[in-house]
Amino acid sequence: MSMASSSSSSLTFLLFFSLIIFISAIAATPSSFIKSSCSTTTYPSVCVESLSSYASSIQQDPHQLVQTALSLSLNTTLSTKSFVSKLNKFKGLKARENQALRDCLEEIGDSVDRLTRSIKELKLCDKSKGPDFQWHISNVETWVSSAITDESTCTDGFAGRALNGKLKSSIRTRMLRVAQVTSNALSLINHYGSKQ
Repeated sequence: MSMASSSSSSLTFLLFFSLIIFISAIAATPSSFIKSSCSTTTYPSVCVESLSSYASSIQQDPHQLVQTALSLSLNTTLSTKSFVSKLNKFKGLKARENQALRDCLEEIGDSVDRLTRSIKELKLCDKSKGPDFQWHISNVETWVSSAITDESTCTDGFAGRALNGKLKSSIRTRMLRVAQVTSNALSLINHYGSKQ
């Protein structure tokens, strides 16, 4: 084997190896950004799990991270609203169950409204600076916090022994997920707002 052939093989290997490392670094960066950002949330594992599939669109953009987290919260809440709405149509529910479902549906509807307004307001943050930015982000924080209160109020309606069984369990499981992703979104929003 000649010296030129050996150098050529070494150079090819070095270029190939460098390319693999470069591609790995690019692929890991958005995921690392999400993990790092989620470490400040109340439910970091839920945060990472729910946002990781959006890493390619989030990249390392804090605004896109917050926008995605808020959209995820809204979509999760809408899905739960649909589920509760279907449950509310079941025949044979006790009067207390019907009332709890109606109340919950109203609270979830309020939460959807607040999250929708928050998404619109957050878009204004991207174009704002200084006091205008702080005004818009404060509105977002207030509305998302209110959405969490609405979600908690829904869950409270299923407290106590009067409501037990599958209905209570299925509502609480879904509302827990809604509360977790919304709480995480609020945490990310607060962090984003403090960095501007």
